[in-house]
Amino acid sequence: MNLTYAQLIKGNRNFRNLLWGQFISELGNWFNFIAGLGLVRLVSDASPTAAGILFVCRVLPFALFSPIAGTFVDRFSRRQVMIFSDLARVGVALMFLLVTSAENLWIAYLAMALLSTFGAFFDGAKNAATPNLTGKEGLLAGTALMFSTRFLLMAIGSALGGWAAAVFGYEVAFLINAASFAFSAFSIWLIPEEATREEILPYSHRDTEENYVKRESFLTELKEGFHYTVKNHFALTILLMNIIWATGGGAINVIFERMGGIVFAERENWNPDLAVALLWTASGFGLFLGMIIAHRVSVYLDRKNSHSSFIVWTLIIHGVLFAAAGFAPTLWLFMFFCFVSRAIVGVEYAVQETMFQQSLPDYIRGRISTLDRGAEMTIFGLSSYFSSELMYYISPQILTVISGILSASAGILWFFRMRSAKTIAYAGEEVLNDA
Repeated sequence: MNLTYAQLIKGNRNFRNLLWGQFISELGNWFNFIAGLGLVRLVSDASPTAAGILFVCRVLPFALFSPIAGTFVDRFSRRQVMIFSDLARVGVALMFLLVTSAENLWIAYLAMALLSTFGAFFDGAKNAATPNLTGKEGLLAGTALMFSTRFLLMAIGSALGGWAAAVFGYEVAFLINAASFAFSAFSIWLIPEEATREEILPYSHRDTEENYVKRESFLTELKEGFHYTVKNHFALTILLMNIIWATGGGAINVIFERMGGIVFAERENWNPDLAVALLWTASGFGLFLGMIIAHRVSVYLDRKNSHSSFIVWTLIIHGVLFAAAGFAPTLWLFMFFCFVSRAIVGVEYAVQETMFQQSLPDYIRGRISTLDRGAEMTIFGLSSYFSSELMYYISPQILTVISGILSASAGILWFFRMRSAKTIAYAGEEVLNDA
């Protein structure tokens, strides 16, 4: 039986500390992102290329270091990795205060890249530790809460970040971001070491219930993560599906920046920072709502045994709705389509991620989950950059339509991959029966 959100939060102090730390740090992160984007837009004279480089610096280092981080957190203390990552990001967040002109934009790029790199290690440790903190019965609620609060903070943090940048200036947002990481480190420090993994085994991992085996080298364990993903049909399906989704999803950075900061700012006389923040707010609230209702949806799917078809249709519908936003004449209508689209994919992602985490053994979970996330973010970052370059040739509205169609195609890939898995399983049963 799956725990409810209230049961998990009330009865699990360690998970509360992790959740609270993420809540504060994510709030600061969105202050930083909106302020950083506005600062780059200001000093670069609204250059699409400058914005594209910032997006790449935000996601590509995360993607590149995620497989390394995953192996790292499977070998060493997940708690200590999270604490160190937070403390390092305190100093990095303050580097944005040094950006004053186009000549030192490189500082903003470097700071964003470092935040992304340390974030890869933090997220790798957090994702690997979450199933241990929640237990099997609390995993669905824990997954939904971890992601829903992140998306809630996307909504609240981006709105507050846009407001703070417009009223107080960008410097305040950067200071808040630094302070948020310090608070997160303190929250993680309150969690006992033994709560973050099944066994405390610095040099070995459990091979069977009775035996321990000596750990392989770092490089060997890194390769093991790649091998597991390629050979495991379900893990590879999740990886491929997230890559396909990211080809369209990565464009959202550019779409929101261009549609809010340029198109609707000029058409409807919006403050550019506020307009961009509102689009992220609509997207964040949609994802938050989807995650919150995922628990009830999952109960229904369990009864009907219809998880696979649910994932297919929700991915397709969310992409079609986002593509429709490209025809929206006003900012408010654009926000509505974004909200509904993201609410649908929020439910889908909670269901999909829970299935994925449940399928992974603890000793390798960090490597597989970060490899999946890293591959997705690599395509996400490349998509962001190429989308920014496309702004010299097509309109943001057309890019929105393309983005929605590409994201929807992830559902089609899921359909064919899962159908082939059923065919293989059926063929296997036939062979056994014949034998």
